[in-house]
Order: sequence, then C-alpha cells, then structure tokens
Amino acid sequence: MPRTNGGIIGKRNVTSFGKCKVTSITSTSTHTIQTGTRLLNSVIIAGGGSGGPDAAGGGGGGGAGGYTTTCNTPVSSPFPVTIGGGGNNANGSNTTAFCQTMIGGGRGGFSPTTGSSGGSGGGGAYPGGPGGAGTACQGNAGGAGGTSSPNKAAGGGGGAGGVGGAGTLPCGSPRGAGGAGLTSNITGSCVQRAGGGGNGISGGSLGSTSGGGGGGGYPGGTASNGSAATGGGGGGSGRPDDNGGQGGGGVVIVKELSKASGVWNLKSQFSKISQGLWPDGSVALGVDLNYLVIAGGGAGAGSGGLGGGGGAGGYRATGFGPSPLRGSALGSETTGTYTITIGAGASGYNPSYSPGSFGSNASGKGNDSSIAFSTTITSTGGGGGGVGGTPSGGTGDGGDGGSGGGGNGGWGTAGGSGNTPPTSPAQGNDGGDANDGSQVPLRYAAGGGGGAGGAGNNGAGSPRIGGAGGSGVPNTILGPDTTYAGGGGGGGTNPGGTNSAGGSGGGGIGITCTNGSPISPSSDQNGTANTGSGGGGGGNNSAGSGGSGIVVIRGPSALTFAGSPCCAFTGSTHPGGDKIAKFTASGTLTISK
Repeated sequence: MPRTNGGIIGKRNVTSFGKCKVTSITSTSTHTIQTGTRLLNSVIIAGGGSGGPDAAGGGGGGGAGGYTTTCNTPVSSPFPVTIGGGGNNANGSNTTAFCQTMIGGGRGGFSPTTGSSGGSGGGGAYPGGPGGAGTACQGNAGGAGGTSSPNKAAGGGGGAGGVGGAGTLPCGSPRGAGGAGLTSNITGSCVQRAGGGGNGISGGSLGSTSGGGGGGGYPGGTASNGSAATGGGGGGSGRPDDNGGQGGGGVVIVKELSKASGVWNLKSQFSKISQGLWPDGSVALGVDLNYLVIAGGGAGAGSGGLGGGGGAGGYRATGFGPSPLRGSALGSETTGTYTITIGAGASGYNPSYSPGSFGSNASGKGNDSSIAFSTTITSTGGGGGGVGGTPSGGTGDGGDGGSGGGGNGGWGTAGGSGNTPPTSPAQGNDGGDANDGSQVPLRYAAGGGGGAGGAGNNGAGSPRIGGAGGSGVPNTILGPDTTYAGGGGGGGTNPGGTNSAGGSGGGGIGITCTNGSPISPSSDQNGTANTGSGGGGGGNNSAGSGGSGIVVIRGPSALTFAGSPCCAFTGSTHPGGDKIAKFTASGTLTISK
C-alpha cells in the first residue's frame, strides 16, 4: 500500500498553528477555536463558595472553586464548556472542560457548623466548627473556627494554593485568612486566582485574602464577594444582617498553541536498525548542569510557650552559593524527561499539653525534594520542633532532618541532628538546645531550628527568650542573590521580652507568651514558601508551618528546558545566556538540545 507521507515512519507529532491566541471563557457555551489549532493549554476553575452567615459568631470564609491546568491538550473545534457560577448562600457550581470537572467551592460554615466540602473547603464557624474538606488535586481544606470570645472568629476558606487559616487566636493574634490562590501566566502576565474567602469575625481584625477571595465581614462592614472569573471564595459574615459574600464565578482560559512536528525518514531508520542503534531519543548533553535542591521545612511546635523551632529543609547546590556548600556539577546527563519532586513544608504541630503526651515532634518533619537524574539528588525535609519534656530530659528533643528542629523548653531537651542522613557537603545543621527550666523554675525557652548556614541557637533561661533560628545561605542560581533555608525561632515565656528571630532566608519567628498572652504580635510564624525554611515555635496552639521547597536547574544556552505542569514550572534565560528551569511544585523536566 503506498504511503501518503513520502515513506517517513515513526512518531508523528501533531502540528498546531494557534498563534498563541488566549481566550477567557466566562459563560457556558460551545466554543470555537481557530481552524489551524490542534493543541492548547488551559486553566480550568469552578465557581467559589459563598461565605457563611453570622449566626452566633463569625461565619466561615467560602472555599475557592476547584483549580487545574492542562498542557498540550489535543482538541477539535467546536468543544463544549460548562462554567460554574459562584455560590450565593451555597456552594459554588462545577466547571467542566476537556473531560475534566472541577468541583465548586464549599460554603463557609455558620454557628456551630462545619464548613462545606468542595473544590476547596469552606471555613468552619465559631465556635470550633471544622473546616470543610478540599478535593484532591483541585484545592485545600478550610480552616477551623475559633473558640475564643469576644472576637468569635471563624475559619478562612481553603484556596487552590493553601489551606484556610484557623480562626483560633494563638497567643492573642487573630487568624482566619483565606487560603492562597495559585498563579498562572497563561494570559501573558502573572495572575493569582482561586483564593479562599476571609473569615467573619464579631470583633477584632480579619484574616487577609488573595487570589480573588472576598474579605470577611465584621460589625461595621459587610463581607465582600469573591472576584469575578477567579473562582474566589466569598467572605464570611460578621454581623446578623449579612449572609456572607458570594463566591466568584468560574472560568476556562485557553491558549491556542503553535507547534511543529518532528519525524524520522525511512533511510535513517533502516540504517540504525541494521547497526542495532535505533535510538531511544536520548543523546548525551556533553555539558555540565548546576542545580539547587531544597526540601520542605520542619514545623515549629506549640505547647504552653515551650515549642521548639522547625529545622530548615536540606540544602544541596552546585556552582552558586557559598563555596564550602557546593557539590559537583552533573556532567553525564542525557536529553530526556526527568521527575522533579518538591517537598511540602510540615504543618504547625500543636499537641495536647499534658504529662504523658510529651515526645519528639515526629509529625513535624518536612518532606523531601529531589531530581531523578542518572543519580537521584535528594534533600531531606527539616526536623520538627520538640514538643515536651520531663525532669529526666530527652523526650522533647527536636526532630532530625536536613537541619534539626529545636529542643522543647523546660527541661534542657536537645536539638535534633542536622545533615541526617549525611551528605557531602553537609545539607544542614543541628537544632538548638532548650534551657534547663528545672534549675530556674518556669524559665522556659526552646531552641531554634537549624539552618543551612548555621546551627539553631539555644534557648536562654534568662531572659527566657527562645533561641533564634539558624541562618540560611545565599544563592544566585536564578540571577538575583536570594537566601534560602533558615531555621525557625524557638518559643519563650519572658513577660518583658520579644519574639525570637527566624533564621535569614525565611525562617518563622518564635513566639514569646506569658499565661497565653503574646508579648508582641505573632504575625509571621510560618517559614516562607519555596525557601525550605522552618516554622517558628510557640505556645497555646501557636505553631508555624515550614516553608515548601524548591528545585532549580541551570545549563548552557545550547540546551532547551521544558516543564510540566505549567503551574509548577518557570523557564527563563539568564542575561549571560544560560537556560534556567525553576520548579515550585512537583512535575517533570524535559531537556533537549
């Protein structure tokens, strides 16, 4: 049978001539694309849930609509799209496109109910209503409602990029922020969408919002609606005559791609088969690759003003940053596709404070980050802060990890070990020790978490301030000089002191409390996202979460980097010509030349 392609065989890629046209679809329709388009990228977002009404305290923030992205999706014109509307005193509606259905955001709870589940869950109501569950790979859970009066704060709605803030008042500082949205540059500029709604509150200050989430209501003002075409959750109500903000409507954004095909000719194929060399598609790069791999930071612990700071995630790098910490560049890699894993930071850990519940913060360890090259490069998650102690010591030690967590204050517990398991150069440092409160009664101060650039500082019995987090280290692999992997500060109990500092590079501050009251605001206990920094320790349920990790690969200008999914990967070219691939979430890297 004669061939219609001139005798060319092998994989034939689809050709698409979409001219990179971008369209935002905001209503249900059958959408028509350009004649030559065969492939497209997309962002698909469901409608956001409404905020909860005020029924005896603040209403929970609405959850964001489910969020996903697609890359290189084959498509024919026309195709159906269903756009979910934002919830009005209800959950948001689903959005469907390209055989994928995103679930509408959950409605915020109203006293004393749980927030509704959805793409992202609604925030729980005052008093103590749990946040609604999010849908896997679409969103996150809402925050739990608080239990403290008179503020009666609810939880924030979950967002596509993070959980909603709890309405608890750790050491007196109001919480309840809407969960973060996710950022996409599909339209040519970076825009954050699908953020959770802020909590409602009957007094005090409100949680913040991002990504189109509506601000919460309070006695002097009404709750805000989620922004249109973002899937943002509505703000929770803070007064009886306000039902809470409506959720933002969903959207489908499509970018029609331009992409050419590639094929083998018959003569080349026959020659390689004859020689037993029919290629698998990979060729030696013949150049060095530099990398930066940072794991997720460990969590700080909160237990009566004693919690240790979280250790930074392991730091491994070549070519850039301090020379003692530089490993060897990779010189034997080939073209192909490689798996990138980004470790999440551990969530702040708040154990029940009672004898018998003491122990090392095993739950507070950050998650590993890695690049699966010919030899897998792995950085280990940071150790969690210690969460208790006894007169005999030892049981409240900080957790081991890339850098160790700080020891729990009260009985001289030890900081966790860094560089565990060991790498060369070392991926981190030890956490700081707590002071011995048995020698100076009630003078409790926890150790700071270790950082990539130094050990965590010990807690000080006088003036009863937790140890500062160990320092991070600078690195210029992205171009700008950026510092990563600082340890979290330890908690303290000094009525005349200040909070302990987080390590440079994004370490969370350690909170100093006395009888449940803060010495200064607990505004920044979490480690900074995509730095691998540790969360700050504290007390009375004030524990910071570790920052997520990051992976960066840099190579010469002759290489081409492509990443998937789109929301995880950012490609750029250094002014000197080098190609740079940055991953802030897990995905795959394809290298060609």
